[in-house]
Formats: sequence, C-alpha cells, structure tokens
Amino acid sequence: MPYDKKSDLPEQVQDNLPSHAEEIFKEAYNNAYEQYKDPDDRDGDDSREEVAFKVAWSAVKQKYEKNENGDWVKK
Repeated sequence: MPYDKKSDLPEQVQDNLPSHAEEIFKEAYNNAYEQYKDPDDRDGDDSREEVAFKVAWSAVKQKYEKNENGDWVKK
C-alpha cells in the first residue's frame, strides 16, 4: 500500500535513513506501487510491494550510501 507520510514508513526505513532519504524512499515507493500494479509489468513472481521496495531502495542508493559506521549519508 502507498505511504501518505514518512511516519507511515516501515521501521527499517525510519530507523536507518535520514529524513531526506525517507522522502526519496516514500516517493519512489508510491510511484512504483502505482506503475507496477499490473502483474504483467513485473519481472518474475515479485509482488507489487516487493517491486516497489526494490525501486525505492534503488532510488535512495542513487543519492545516499552507507559510510564505514553503517550510517546512511549523502553521496
């Protein structure tokens, strides 16, 4: 299901990402959730939610990376 606000995001996202990265995640997830609603648009047997999560994390990784301490920081 799409997320209305950052506080609706899963704990694994809220507990690890900076605020801006959470916003990127939320927007990418919501867009992918809508874009891949038709199973024929998805590769393999991934659910709509699984595809949206993959897209969202990929979007975050374009702007953020983990540092040597395991914290997400802007590239």
